[in-house]
Amino acid sequence: MTVPSKSSGAPSFEALLDRDDIVWMGQNTTHLAPAPEVVEALEQSTAKHEFNVYAPAGGFQELRERIVDDLRGPESDLPLDAWITDGAVGGLHHICTTLAPSLSQIIVSDPGWPWPARFVSLSGVPIRVLPVYDEPTRLMQAAQIAEVIRPQSLIYLIDPLNPLGASYTRDELQAIVDLARKTGSTIIHDCTYRHFADQHTLAAELYPEGTFSTYSFSKWLGLAGLRVGAIVAEPSLLASITAIPANPLGASIQGQRAALAGLRVKGPWLENLRAVNRANLERVEQIVEQSGLGTVVVSPSQGNFLAVDLGDSGWTADALCDSLLEEGVFIRPGTYQSPLYGERFVKISTSVPPEWIERFGAVWADRAARGPGAFAVEAIGTVGAPAEAVEA
Repeated sequence: MTVPSKSSGAPSFEALLDRDDIVWMGQNTTHLAPAPEVVEALEQSTAKHEFNVYAPAGGFQELRERIVDDLRGPESDLPLDAWITDGAVGGLHHICTTLAPSLSQIIVSDPGWPWPARFVSLSGVPIRVLPVYDEPTRLMQAAQIAEVIRPQSLIYLIDPLNPLGASYTRDELQAIVDLARKTGSTIIHDCTYRHFADQHTLAAELYPEGTFSTYSFSKWLGLAGLRVGAIVAEPSLLASITAIPANPLGASIQGQRAALAGLRVKGPWLENLRAVNRANLERVEQIVEQSGLGTVVVSPSQGNFLAVDLGDSGWTADALCDSLLEEGVFIRPGTYQSPLYGERFVKISTSVPPEWIERFGAVWADRAARGPGAFAVEAIGTVGAPAEAVEA
């Protein structure tokens, strides 16, 4: 691959998609062979030309019910409803822009995912950024939030945290919920990666009257390109933001058919996915340790990714990622998600075929052995950011 000059900008996703030698390990999407039932649902929907038809504004009823059951557990009686959106990010945008006029601020972490803060900033809502990279838990904690919280704040919790892989305990969430309830604040619990976590508590169980949960099919089911996700909340809370939906013509019918098929076979699919992902996480940790290049930030990661701190290796995150991309290995620099710490770490996605991990490992070991001085790579920027940003 010829690396474009700095003036030509980063290679586009279209250019990368045209190649058959890229290993996609930077977007946290799943690249295992899809469940046959999901492929069949897509084929049937296409054969019936369902793409000619608008979907229900709220989404298919069975899909909504299955998402709720998946989030809270089928034995729970927690009253929740789901609204199907154009990916979880479409739901996040709607929550943020609808609530913005009533908010005093948004509280987010760095590292984190930058878009919710950008969404509310369009309405002039102040952004309060709490650094967590060097904190013991790598997460926002109640004591940290208590120092800055105001009445009517919006607290954005990514759990497990993309890009570091840390996840909240029930006690940690309870302490944050207590603050939110006391100040009349709202929580967005971004549950995009919950399917990969060893344990996960739903904040809505502790604070149903003030918590929106976001749900994604991009990661655990690998439907990123179909753009289907959901917002889940207590019915009256959900109704308070859906009177004027962002997309009154409904999310992709084909995406919803595929998502529904995936939920119907969730048990065996997730069992295999989690096993492959856990083995890949362990293998990446082994590769990093053996190479001597960097250290894993959170071990074991509770997501389908992990972050590697580059320490005093001489590599910057952007330079290392550009160098790996020369060999067709796409990982993310921390600069995509962390203005404060981004050059210190890279993020590597792991819900991929094991042979991709080995290909990554060979290139990583080579860069570790030769060092940054052996590569005259001119920085070309982060692939796909921010204008081409994805839910990753």
